[in-house]
Amino acid sequence: MRSGDIRGAVMAALLSTLAVLLLGACGTQVAGQNGPTPSATALPWTLSAPIDVTSATLSSDQRTVTLAATVPSGPKPCVRNLKAVLTEPVRNTVHVQVTYDSPSGDRASGCTRTTTAKARVELTEPLGKDELVVGYPGTVFTADGATPPALRLCGDLGCTPPATGCTTGSYEQAVYAVDAPAHTYRDAEHCDGKWLVLDLSWRTGPVCGDPADSACTSRLGDRWFYKAEKPGWKPFFRTTEGGCQAVRDREPDFPTALCASLEPLAPSLHPTYSPSPTASPSS
Repeated sequence: MRSGDIRGAVMAALLSTLAVLLLGACGTQVAGQNGPTPSATALPWTLSAPIDVTSATLSSDQRTVTLAATVPSGPKPCVRNLKAVLTEPVRNTVHVQVTYDSPSGDRASGCTRTTTAKARVELTEPLGKDELVVGYPGTVFTADGATPPALRLCGDLGCTPPATGCTTGSYEQAVYAVDAPAHTYRDAEHCDGKWLVLDLSWRTGPVCGDPADSACTSRLGDRWFYKAEKPGWKPFFRTTEGGCQAVRDREPDFPTALCASLEPLAPSLHPTYSPSPTASPSS
């Protein structure tokens, strides 16, 4: 064989071997090799709101509010662009929104702990008697009754909860205290200023707008007994029984004047269910 033929054969063999190696490499490549690993992929930073706003302080000129917010933390940066801005005011209230960017929506970020961060906002005018509402649903603060420079954190019943007594506002506080369902009705109140009995009921079944529809009038209910304390009415007992025996077994000081005339709650408010009937043997 001539030397030129030999060189051509060798070159063809080399090219053929190289092609086989390239094809083999393509067929055995593992997904993710020669590309960004999951840990190296940048996590998305998304706009977020604080987990909680725990306190607020007001400058001496009542124009600067400093808010302490609970935000994510971890081994790497978890918060950036933290800011507080004024939003649309409502009568007698100043509304503020606190936001920041964070990758905490992805647990791979490591932002699984929390810390406190502070944000400031300049008011357009002194806060005065207006309430400060932060976020939605709002955390509410007021300067009324506060010890400067701190603002007072208002409770679930607002900044000026009703005085405990035999009043509509006080009864609403009592309903709230037992975590009653939404749209609970007060069917009866027996009150002497120190002790209270509330009969409560609420609709069950499908949601509908026609109270005359029998499907909308089915109810469940409870009878709650309360004692007046400094924060408001405190529930201490509930029963469906009438009279005084059950409540006075729990609280001997409860006055008979408030329980002697109590009738047992209607059975319709506390339905009972029989076990499923056993199927009859086949004939």
